Amino acid sequence: MNLPLLVRVLLWPLSVVYGGYVRIRAWFYREGWLKQKRLRGKVISVGNLTVGGTGKTPMVLWLAEKFLGEGKRVAVLSRGYRGSGGTSDEIELMKNRLQGRVKFGVGKDRFAEGQRIERQQSVDVFLLDDGFQHLALARDIDILMLDGSHKLKDQCLLPSGVLREPISACRRADILVVTRKTERPDVEAGDAHKYSIFYAQTRLLGFRRYGGQADIQYLSEMGHGPFFAFCGIGNPQAFFDDLSRWHVPVAGESIFRDHHRYTAADLGRLEKAAQRAGAIAFVTTEKDAENLAEGRGTAIPIFIAVIDFVLSAESEFLAALERKLQSPHGASA
Repeated sequence: MNLPLLVRVLLWPLSVVYGGYVRIRAWFYREGWLKQKRLRGKVISVGNLTVGGTGKTPMVLWLAEKFLGEGKRVAVLSRGYRGSGGTSDEIELMKNRLQGRVKFGVGKDRFAEGQRIERQQSVDVFLLDDGFQHLALARDIDILMLDGSHKLKDQCLLPSGVLREPISACRRADILVVTRKTERPDVEAGDAHKYSIFYAQTRLLGFRRYGGQADIQYLSEMGHGPFFAFCGIGNPQAFFDDLSRWHVPVAGESIFRDHHRYTAADLGRLEKAAQRAGAIAFVTTEKDAENLAEGRGTAIPIFIAVIDFVLSAESEFLAALERKLQSPHGASA
């Protein structure tokens, strides 16, 4: 979100009011005036401090695979933002990747969803997707995702900026995971020693053709390009930067609103833009693939970038998780 300076100035008083509200709300939970509800299984929250993409979904998928590999029973709790009918684009993405090995609870009341799952089966670990601000549910670990390509100290609170909470809210986190950078995040220097800080980036596994087989292809198997990239995600520039890092030749780009559901008209306009740019195919994200118009193909093939998550110091990260999970007291608000 890059608002003009005048708009940010006009919205600043609202940011002050909003900042006061989120500080008081967090204080109420911390002091026990507002009570957190606790599920029987361990709860690991994965969230962020800003609007936009920071890698929450890849982090949830990475954790789910690790716990499943240990033989644990895993469930994912999510609000299903901008979804309907108990699902959303991100939920469908995770379901497709996890292939029925994980239970999902989708709804505004994640405690109720967790209880519903626990009535059906025992759960060892709940992964609370986008849960940092969902203080109503007690958690054992708070993982906070930070986009290292943006300096937090230069950001303002909503609605004039992108911060959901003041930077000081980082103190609630047990673990910070910084994506797209290998330097320490600009949290308060005096608090830096309190955090376990790790670094991560996306890794390209290959490309899957939309509407075709599930087999993953390498870039060399798709043709020499160029390609036309489009997406409707929280941080579109990160996707375009990743394509450059993966040496994907891109002739043009198009950005849509986060969670955009593509219509036949959208695809028609994209086809014309791709033809003008001389692109031989489209490339987009797994999340966008869930939002493409059903039953509507394009004359130009669409390839979906299939990614996973790579953490630096993975063994230390897993050790930090284990220490926190063994602690008798979960993370507090």
